[in-house]
Amino acid sequence: MDAYITAVSAFLPGKAVDNEAIDLYLGRPDRISARTRKMILASNGIKARYYAVDPRSGLATHTNAQLAARAIQGLLKGASPLHCLCCGTSSPDQMMPGHASMVHGELGIGPCEVVSTSGVCLTGITALKYGAMAVALGLAENAVAAGSELASSFMRADFFAQAGAGRVDEQGAAHPAFSFEENFLRWMLSDGAGAVLIENRPGDGLSLHVEGIEIVSMAHRLPACMFAGCIRREDGSLQGWRDAVRQGLAAAGGVFTVKQDAKLLNREVLPALIGGGLPPVIEKYALAPDDIDWFLPHYSSGYFREPLFRQLCDIGFAIPRERWFTNLASKGNTGSASFYIMLEELFGSGRLQSGQRILGMIPESGRFSVGYVLLRVV
Repeated sequence: MDAYITAVSAFLPGKAVDNEAIDLYLGRPDRISARTRKMILASNGIKARYYAVDPRSGLATHTNAQLAARAIQGLLKGASPLHCLCCGTSSPDQMMPGHASMVHGELGIGPCEVVSTSGVCLTGITALKYGAMAVALGLAENAVAAGSELASSFMRADFFAQAGAGRVDEQGAAHPAFSFEENFLRWMLSDGAGAVLIENRPGDGLSLHVEGIEIVSMAHRLPACMFAGCIRREDGSLQGWRDAVRQGLAAAGGVFTVKQDAKLLNREVLPALIGGGLPPVIEKYALAPDDIDWFLPHYSSGYFREPLFRQLCDIGFAIPRERWFTNLASKGNTGSASFYIMLEELFGSGRLQSGQRILGMIPESGRFSVGYVLLRVV
């Protein structure tokens, strides 16, 4: 594949926010949320994160499109005209138009192809795969791929008060306004954006040859685990927001809050996406653990670090921990932007050497899918 990442950029809004200052940005939690917060922060290993929120006024400092544009602007200085713009996010500013179109508008550059990818954490990688394929096939001279998240917009107390208060189920039975599955993510997710420039030849300095991008879905056998814009029925199926609005359930149903089934996540994410998803990739590319110099795993919480290593051992692909690279503790869990933000830090660290191989693992718990990105340093 003649596709090379020749530049990497990231943008994190404002100042780093430590665990003690979260309330200034997201609002003071209620009693149920405060208990959840203590438990989640004790296990996720995140010490600092970034929010696109002014702590004094409580107003947003950036839209999602603006976060992505800021990351992309770091790539375009002196570059040739952009031909293809691919943007992924799980938190677009609007349902329509597409997120990439809004980013293009923020950039104010000339005409180009725009592609928006939807989903959860994997949207940044589906955008990356489209951009790499466009360049490798000669359909575009260059491409920019980006992942960005504005998680603070739906994690703040005032949003919950309006979108989640007085939840009811299909039968009209009331439930607590702030359930665990809604609060779980409030202390896990944060804001940020990252982007890469893809060209059909290496750049003058460090570049990353895209050897392969594999995306595997397990939705054929597993139900939705992380969801929004819907109500989950008792049988695990989802009732979309249009039907909820029509039936009068949207205003009091927590339809637009983001929810995570933590029990299902813990039980299935590693066996399904590592145990089931990685072996075919290993076979396709004839990989061995010694072939991987840098392993960039996007896991949502430090809680999963050791179980992930054990799962790798179980399939005979134990990459030594000293070859792992993550900045979850200092940059937070930025969803679709996380891989880009990790890659940007490693790319600029001076630690990469020609010939080294990078394996990125990006799981998505929406309905369980995973992306594997194989890069070679040139």
